[in-house]
Amino acid sequence: MVRKILSVMCIWVVVQTVHAAQNQIDGLRIWPSPDNTRIVFDMSSAPEFTYFPLKNPHRLVIDLSNTSDSKALSLQSESGDLVRKVRYSTPKNKQSARVVIELNRAASPSLFAMTPTKPYGHRLVVDLKDSAAPAAGSNNSASSTPPSNASSSSVVMDGSSSHRNRDIIVAIDAGHGGEDPGSIGPAGTYEKHITLSIAKKLEAMINGERGMRAIMTRSGDYYVSPNKRPELARKQKADLLISIHADAFSQPQPKGGSVWVLSMRRADTELGRWLEKSERHSELLGGAAEVISDKSSERYLAETILGLSMDHSMATSHDLGNKVIEEMKQVTSLHKRAPQAASFAVLTAPDIPSILVEVGFISNPQEEKNLNWGKHREKLAKAMFTAAKRYFKQVPPDGTLWALERADSRTHTVRSGESLSLLAQRYNVNVSRLKAANNLNSDVVRIGQVLTIPRT
Repeated sequence: MVRKILSVMCIWVVVQTVHAAQNQIDGLRIWPSPDNTRIVFDMSSAPEFTYFPLKNPHRLVIDLSNTSDSKALSLQSESGDLVRKVRYSTPKNKQSARVVIELNRAASPSLFAMTPTKPYGHRLVVDLKDSAAPAAGSNNSASSTPPSNASSSSVVMDGSSSHRNRDIIVAIDAGHGGEDPGSIGPAGTYEKHITLSIAKKLEAMINGERGMRAIMTRSGDYYVSPNKRPELARKQKADLLISIHADAFSQPQPKGGSVWVLSMRRADTELGRWLEKSERHSELLGGAAEVISDKSSERYLAETILGLSMDHSMATSHDLGNKVIEEMKQVTSLHKRAPQAASFAVLTAPDIPSILVEVGFISNPQEEKNLNWGKHREKLAKAMFTAAKRYFKQVPPDGTLWALERADSRTHTVRSGESLSLLAQRYNVNVSRLKAANNLNSDVVRIGQVLTIPRT
């Protein structure tokens, strides 16, 4: 009798062990973007899987070993138009689960498992590259059609279009997104939502300014690789990239904003990587690369141009970073009072001035409250906008409308007894135009100040 009881207990232990070892799908999340859809399966433990695609109709079949299929699979309302349905199918055996992703058209799949990172546990990530994605070179997250205020025009020369008064293009990068929430505040605020809100406010300000145009690296709640963000800016020929983030620390006390630029060590590394890729030389040299027969000369010329471009971008980033800090200190406290250098992937475009703005510590309860206040986010966006406008009014990129207007303007050094209204009258220009040309917020001028006088 005792032997029989022991046998039953052993069988029960084995069954319970097998049952405990079985994986479980705890949830399903989907993140559509303009060129890629990411599906995330939250798992109770690390997934073991194989997969294969099918056509007519298009499907992706995923076999999960030692996994239960008892959890219902349902898509959220905002699932995009690539994925039609996610369902179970007959598994290979009783210990596994088969998941079928039904697609509306062809897509290239990429699957990988992710280890737990706060706030998520084990995950199976399915990336589907959409066959209907925008062509390379088009803006992958926002319409590249200039807004109604855009002033770009072109003149045809030798069969090609050369912009003489184009808009200044600012790439705005909202940090994190999709299944990457970024830092999370003590009240549960996600960094990704704060950064996107500020980015959209900044976009509206830039698009409302004559001679400027904004593009977004992401315009919704989806994931974009940090390495891809500067590439999106380069494809749109951006004159500046502003990446927006919210800081965090393990303790609640740290607070304040900061601005970051690329470190010299990372800049040297990126310069070397670009030079090792010969196909990148043509991006730097343009048509000259096609007529240079000597590869060593091509590399030397590319190295010279890239070095000069990198030096200019880093100098511009520092200058602009200081201007952002000057504006931000009127809105919030500062964690750092000068631009800091770091090795952030989003800052690595060698020919685009790039800054990363930390708008405050989301881990600080008071700053988390501030960041959840729309008016505060508006002020932060205005600080970045004003700093960018101040910089480009002083040093407008060649070929832009602002460069053309600056070339058509004169300068005047303010003397004792002169006022803004007096100078406007003397040069027969409107006071508001005079203030706009010099980025003045008031009618106050100081002796020795050099003013730009726009042509009438």
